[in-house]
Amino acid sequence: MIISTGLDKESDDEQEIIFYELNPQKQDLRFFWKNENGEIFKNIETLKEDLIAKGKKLLFAMNGGMYLKNYMPQGLYIENGKILAQLDSVEEGYGNFYMKPNGVFYLDSANQPEICLTKDFKYKKKIRFATQSGPMLLINGKIHSKFTFESKNIHVRNGVGILPNGNLLFAMSKEKINFYDFATFFKSKGCKNALYLDGFVSRTYLPSKKWMQTDGNYAIIIAELEK
Repeated sequence: MIISTGLDKESDDEQEIIFYELNPQKQDLRFFWKNENGEIFKNIETLKEDLIAKGKKLLFAMNGGMYLKNYMPQGLYIENGKILAQLDSVEEGYGNFYMKPNGVFYLDSANQPEICLTKDFKYKKKIRFATQSGPMLLINGKIHSKFTFESKNIHVRNGVGILPNGNLLFAMSKEKINFYDFATFFKSKGCKNALYLDGFVSRTYLPSKKWMQTDGNYAIIIAELEK
């Protein structure tokens, strides 16, 4: 991926990455997994239909973390203040989730966002939503030490970072990309910490940018509803 500088930077980024800046303290951001009947949404289309039936409009959505074969969230998952899956503190394991350090993305009761390393996470009763994933893309402004420049390990990827103004930056590559280049995107936007969410299953629904993927199979969905 080419990260350019100058007036054309934003348009160049748009060609390769679909991204969205969101202020969780002013916008209605929520995490979804199951409907009121305990059925897993599995994709954005199902969630969208459920919201329409309730008279609510979906403005943005993205898959929000990894999952097990039974569509149980892998690692910590908190929804509306309830712990629905426990923190995974296993030191070694197979797959991207265990490429340490991994991390937790959460919103507190004031909708203040935070991305921290799993080892630094401390549960607080005021946490409203949380998802655990891995690896971290950026740690205190530095690209994950295991990422390699010009790596041939390329996949569609999505993730979330926190911008200098405190807003969230959600991003998904439109084409296959390696970890180093994906992390570089978040770094170029000024993020200090950013977390990888998932790979080839990634989908983004963002009609304001004429990008509307609603298919697929995944577990957690991070979504913005119209206020």
